[in-house]
Amino acid sequence: MPFIDLESNLPESTFSEDFLKRLCSKTAAVLGKPEERMMLVVNPGLPMLMGGTCAPCVILSVSAIGVTDTAEKNKEHSANIFPFLTGELGLTEDRVMIRFYALEPHQVGKKGTVMSYL
Repeated sequence: MPFIDLESNLPESTFSEDFLKRLCSKTAAVLGKPEERMMLVVNPGLPMLMGGTCAPCVILSVSAIGVTDTAEKNKEHSANIFPFLTGELGLTEDRVMIRFYALEPHQVGKKGTVMSYL
């Protein structure tokens, strides 16, 4: 169950339901996970400073079990996600950051238990 958190100083109107669905589809495909297991949260309109400027920017956090646990995997994920974000949001690569977090099954709770017991 991957968790995708997007934080941005872009206005809420930038992130339509259609954008959320496209981001979900893209990240699911990149991670090799089914869309119905994805969890996506967008936090727009935040006060943010990146690289010394408050120009439009995005931080995407990707937390997942088994697919974000090596530099090689994350390099590939990054190469596939960056073009989507820059293209969809009209940002240059220097205004987008991606953080990857490797989760273990016991760190994700669902249906009153944890993923290692499902």
